[in-house]
Amino acid sequence: MLEEILFDNSIKDWGISLLIVITAAVACKIVVLFNRHVLKKLAAKSKSHLDDILFSTLEKPAVMGIMLAAIWVASMRLIKTDSAHKIIEDAYRILTVINVTWFISKFVSALIDEYGEKNFNNRLLPLLKRGVLILIWAIGIVTALHNVGIQVATLLGGLGIGGVAVALAAQDSIKNIFGGITIFTDRPFSIGDLIQFDSYEGTVQDIGLRSTRILTYEKRMVTVPNYKLTDASVVNISAEPQRRVLIKLGLTYDTTPQKMQEAIELLKNLPQAVEEIDNETIVSFSEFGESALIITYIYYIKKPINAYETNSKVNFEILNRFNNAGLNFAFPTQTIYLNS
Repeated sequence: MLEEILFDNSIKDWGISLLIVITAAVACKIVVLFNRHVLKKLAAKSKSHLDDILFSTLEKPAVMGIMLAAIWVASMRLIKTDSAHKIIEDAYRILTVINVTWFISKFVSALIDEYGEKNFNNRLLPLLKRGVLILIWAIGIVTALHNVGIQVATLLGGLGIGGVAVALAAQDSIKNIFGGITIFTDRPFSIGDLIQFDSYEGTVQDIGLRSTRILTYEKRMVTVPNYKLTDASVVNISAEPQRRVLIKLGLTYDTTPQKMQEAIELLKNLPQAVEEIDNETIVSFSEFGESALIITYIYYIKKPINAYETNSKVNFEILNRFNNAGLNFAFPTQTIYLNS
């Protein structure tokens, strides 16, 4: 009975091949149990996370490899024709390379997840991970095709013209993506920073791979392509340690030298009343204007984020002090002398 022929093979050969596959399935189950109950527990006791990642990512590819080898051995016992033998052999080579590539991609992906957050920006990490995985799979597919005799160089040459056309059509998108990578790596600004770019000034709401969104003072959302931000000068207002403010105060021409000196002393003592500004200030009787004696006052705001509020506070303090001291601000006037 075992020698009876069924589909060009004896029942005995069919049974042996089936037994090989069943044995491989049992072996896979043993490998899984051994990995989960022995190897992973040993790895958990070590200080390094590398072995934990290795045993976690190796399990499924190892099972797949065992089953592929068993199916290939079982099939080779039954195949009689050269054409069928060639098909099975090529399929086995392709699937083996893909399985190895699968393991490498899983292992590298787990490494990036484990160690990448400490060394890369959270928004750059997914892009880096995707790029590395694409490269690994591209190498794996090329290797698999080469193993079965397909000339990859010829295939790529045939796709070259189409690739050039696609590259030309997507050049703006590529520029934006590289611009996004530049922003992530150089970090000229971050989400929440107040920046000034071209004619826009506002808060950065989001930084994507293609564009950056800025909320202006007018509460308008402006979307700027990333390559424009990398090619232009961007002022990060939030990053400035202090903000310099220059104001010119005009006093009337009937102000005496003593009163001018008093005005200068009042301005020098202003940081004692307004804690938001730095102690280092510059005050000078700078010029004789057309209708006023000009005092130039330069001060620095410690927290530029509150610049408008601080400016208002300083101006109120100057106004109160000058009024209390009897110092009169000038306004454009013209005196006409008539000869009688």
